[in-house]
This record gives sequence, structure tokens and C-alpha cells, in this order.
Amino acid sequence: MGVFSCVTVGGVLAAMALAAPDPSPALVREEVLFDFSGGKAPEQTTLNAAKTRPASRNEGGLEVCFGLVEWPHIMFNAPPELWDWSAFSGIGVRVYNPTKDSVDFSLRLDNAGADGWQACNNAAAAVGPGRTQTLEMRFNTGEPEPLWGMRGVPKMPPRGEGAVIDPAKITAFQVFVPRPQQEHTLILEKVWLFGWDGSLAGIPMPFINRFGQYMLEDWPGKLKDEKEFSERAAAERDAWEKAPMLPERDRFGGWAGGPQLEGTGWFRTEKVNGKWWLVTPEGRLFLSIGMDCVGTWEVTFVEKREPWFEWLPAADDPDFGGFYGHNSGAHSMADTIGGEGKTFSFYRANLFRKYGPEWPERWRDSVYPRLKHWGFNTIANWSQGDVLEKSDMPYVVSSGLWGVPKIEGARGYWAKMMDVYDDAFETAAEKTAADLAKSHGGNPLCIGYFVDNELAWEGIKLGTLASPPEQPARKALVAMLREKYADIAALNAAWGTNAADWDHLESPGDKSAAAQADLSEYLHRFALRYFQTIQNAVRKHAPNQLYLGCRFAGAPDEAVRAAAEVVDVVSFNLYYREIPRDKWTDLMDRPAIIGEFHFGALDRGMFHTGLVRTKDQNERAESYAKYLRSVAEHPLFVGCHWFQYVDEPATGRWFDGENYNIGFLDATDTPYPELVESARKVHGEVYKIRFGE
Repeated sequence: MGVFSCVTVGGVLAAMALAAPDPSPALVREEVLFDFSGGKAPEQTTLNAAKTRPASRNEGGLEVCFGLVEWPHIMFNAPPELWDWSAFSGIGVRVYNPTKDSVDFSLRLDNAGADGWQACNNAAAAVGPGRTQTLEMRFNTGEPEPLWGMRGVPKMPPRGEGAVIDPAKITAFQVFVPRPQQEHTLILEKVWLFGWDGSLAGIPMPFINRFGQYMLEDWPGKLKDEKEFSERAAAERDAWEKAPMLPERDRFGGWAGGPQLEGTGWFRTEKVNGKWWLVTPEGRLFLSIGMDCVGTWEVTFVEKREPWFEWLPAADDPDFGGFYGHNSGAHSMADTIGGEGKTFSFYRANLFRKYGPEWPERWRDSVYPRLKHWGFNTIANWSQGDVLEKSDMPYVVSSGLWGVPKIEGARGYWAKMMDVYDDAFETAAEKTAADLAKSHGGNPLCIGYFVDNELAWEGIKLGTLASPPEQPARKALVAMLREKYADIAALNAAWGTNAADWDHLESPGDKSAAAQADLSEYLHRFALRYFQTIQNAVRKHAPNQLYLGCRFAGAPDEAVRAAAEVVDVVSFNLYYREIPRDKWTDLMDRPAIIGEFHFGALDRGMFHTGLVRTKDQNERAESYAKYLRSVAEHPLFVGCHWFQYVDEPATGRWFDGENYNIGFLDATDTPYPELVESARKVHGEVYKIRFGE
């Protein structure tokens, strides 16, 4: 470690070459851990698909080139006695991006046994081209949060995502690039530890105004007076009337200026000039440009958070009391109230201020001209029932399978994977398809059905053999293995295991080539059974509409291949900056659709950007256009759906604390003008881009 000038302060390795960043009111201590100005990594560094060298710039730094694998990283390992960081509250890193592309990067902090899921904390950020970015993360120690229920918080770094960790037993930390679509280069400048007093000293109360907006900052377009609701509504209606609808569109939003194909009366798919398309009921080419979550249901917990809000109505208030609710079963970030409590909808309250007592109908009737004016042609996933029922636009519908036992030994972020070998699975698929068809099967505007969302495919290989012998999925895997291997001894020899019998077989930690191949085959069989069962049910009950898959988040190749063998359209939720033109083309020749994507920024009073970060609303708008163009140029994709219609509550949605700037509208029902302008422009271009004109 000759390059570092290091001392030990309070048991912490600290380099004293750089001054600490400017302190916040609640920041009480900071020590630099590594200063990379000399351009070298410490001896205890390990690399995964990454290369380092001294940065060739006057300011110095450690240049790291991250390769094209799933999780390329540079890891800094603790000495044998581990790092005791219990005197601090969190860790920070500062990086510079010397390239011409924005780079998403993450910071991970490990205890023993960390695997990216357990025993570690994660935080993420993005750094634009030619910019420097700081990423700070508070340790998730399980202690109650002062601003609980919020993924992003004002005036303090976010708490690490993931499991509870012990800061006194840190084994390593790493900087990584998550699932890159190209090689990326970053320059590490320094890493530091910081102390936080755990109070809300820097956050005056209340900090949320009566409109659900952050009180302590101002920004362009912030609503400040109730009379502005009617003024903005009138101005928006005037804009709809003055701005022409997008040219060359048929009544479905298809390309009237393109070729005339066969019209079947229903949406279908067809490959034209080497690219997949949807085709409207009247035979026009169609890219599904959709908006998710067109609804008014977003609520935030107010239970035990009343001092945060400038205004909350009385429960019996005749105008606003009805916007209270009680929600239970929160997924995360509401442990302070046991996952349930009183909620309130600032969005609905604002719609009442804007439209009066008839707000539900007047709001709904505003949706269709709004979306058409912006250039959208699809009401997408999780949209409100009456919005779908009254729609004169194409739409998709989502549902799920319930009552199916899970794979007991598996794991998953939202839930464990269901057991498709359980008898309840086929029954559930049949019921879901029948219910969907009953409501939408006769409507030609219904493109098709998503069934399930972001399933835990990654937990199947290990989880099946970690389940008890009576688990149906385990029985199916064991039956497959017994067909291949004469006895358990033969399998042990191939897998490098020492199971006494089939009931005691577990997935090996270090998998032999044979074990990897067998588990891969099993996952493909599992996925094929899942998709084929649902496809059969959809074709039986809704033969005129499309089965749109399960909206992959994690997407193992085996599952994607199985989907492509069966479903009408393969769906992915892709929080990328753009879609690489060759992505998935080696796995399938099948139409695909993007169920979710978004970009966010922190320049309009929100506390979290969402999953893909941008500097400001201008970059957010530019990112939207770039993403749309990449979809239009990709031979497989027949559409993409933005998540979501309106920003999440500033104090977090009740279910999991998400409070992302991901809407085309803010909480006051005001559009983001930069995003709208960019969307209208690129939506007017996408058909000709895709067709190659």
C-alpha cells in the first residue's frame, strides 16, 4: 500500500490526503478511507471482469474498465480481522466518468456470506459523461429510520438496500456496474466513511405542503396556489386543441401511412422486412407505445407521520375526508407501524381541487386526449378498471395466478416462485384466463394479456433441491435425474456430490459441468410447463387475443427460450438507458414488448430518481427519446410501456416506500413539459424509424 498515506483512526483505515466533503447539518464525522489520487489500488483488491490503471489526467485517480459480464466489479477486501465501522453511519464513493455515455454504477458493502442478496447493502447512482458523481449510502443496521417509508429522503444519504448488516464485521466493499450492455470506464477518486447523528436536525417539520409537494425548495412549475389548478387545466385543454394529432395514424394509433396488411378484426403479430410488428384489427402496422398505471390509487402512510405534513384534513371533512384509507400488508419500509396504518391520497385531493366533486369522471375523461396528444396509443399495465372500460384506445390487461403453493426452498424479491408441478397451478391458470376473457375477451381494443410480473426465475435451480422431498417441483427434478442416471452413485460421480439417496440430494456449491447442464435443462422444462399451461388457457378462453408473457425482470436464458417457444409476445421490464440492437436476437426470433421503463431526476422536488437516473428534466426527456429510438430500431420489439403515469408520493407509496420521479405528471396533475415535448417528437418518428424510411 505504498501509494497510500494511511493512518488508523478509531480502528478505521483512513487516508488523509483529501478534505472531507462539505458537511450537512446532521453530518457529525467523516474520514477518508482510500484516496486514489496516486492511481493505484490497494493490495487487497480483487477484480471481476475489470482492469485498472492510473488515470491519465492531472487530478489522478484509479481508472477502472468494467467488462461485458453481468456484474463486473472492483472489490476491496478487509484484512483478516475485518473492518469495524460501527463508529460510522455509512460509506461514500466519488467517481468521474471520462466517457461520452452515462454510466450506472453501484456500491455494495458486505458481511460474511454476502451474495448480492443476503448479508449486504447496495446503493446505486448514475454519472453523466464528463461529470463527477458522489454516491453515499447509510448502513442498514435494522435500527428504526427517522424518515421511514421513503426510499429517497431529503438532506441525508439513502439507507442501503438489502439485508441488515453489522458494520462491526465488514468483509469487503465493491464498486460495480450492474448488467452493462457495453464496456464502461470510471475513474475512482476516493472512498470515505461518514457519521450521522440519526436525527432530523437538517429537516424542519413539516416538509410536505397541502398539495403533497416538498416545502423546503422551489422549482419551475411548482404549484403554489389553488387557483392554478383551473388555470393549468384550461391551458392544457388549449394546447390539445392547438397542437395537431400525430399524422398518418389510424383510429387505433397504427401507421396509416404504412403498408396495408390483412385485417382480422383483432390485434396480431407479423414479421415485415425482418422486423416484428403488431398489426391493428384493420391491418395497419402498430408499435404499442403505452402508459402504465393510469390510475389515481397512489397513497402514502400518514400514520405516525402526521408532523411531516403541513395539512391533513379531519377524518369527517366532507370534501377531503374520503381520501383517507387504511392499508395493510406492506412489502417493506413500514416496520415502524407493523406494515399497516392510515393512508392519504394527495393526488386525489388535488384532483378534487382541480375538478370538483365530479373529479373521478372528469379526470378519467382527461386521460384519453392527454395520452393521444402526447403520442401514446396504448393504455398499459395496471391501469384503472374504468379507464379500460371506457377507453377508445387500445389497451392491455394484467392478472396473476393465486393460490398456487410456492417452491419452499426458493427465494425471490417479491415472492418465491410458484410450483408449476403442483396441481393447483393448472387450476389457477384456467381461472385467471377465464376471468380475463369474461371482462375483455370480446373487445377488439384489448391487445392481449400479461399474466404475472417479475417472477423469481433466479431462485428455481437452487431452490428446488433446497425444498423438502414432497415438493412437487423437487419430485419432477428428481424424476428427470433418475431417468438420466442409473442410481444416486452415478449422479454423485457426475455432480461431485455425496448424497446418501435421492431425498438428501442438494444443489452443490461448486457445480460440475454435468450439474450445470442438468439444472439448466430442468429450468427450461419448468419454464416451458409454466408458459404452455397459461398459453393453453388463454387460447381456450380468449382465442382472438395475445398472450404477452410474464414481464421478465431477471431473465435466465432457459426461461426466455421457453417463453419464445410458446407465447405470442415475450415481455421484459427493461430499466436500461437504451436497448442494444442485438439483445436476445441470439436466443429467439419472436416478437417482444417492454412492460416497464423509466427515467427520473431530482430537480423538481422529488427525493428519488427511480431505477434509471438522469441529471435533470432535460436529460430525462433526452433519455426518453433515445430509448424509444432504440426500441424502434430493434428487430424484435413491438412496443414499450412507460412506468408510470404520475409521480409516486413524495413520502413513499404505502406498499414499499418507492417515491420516484417517474411520472409524466407530478402530484398536482401537472405534466412535465420537457418530457411531453420530447415524447411527442419521437412518437411522431418511430414508425418511419422502424420501417427504415
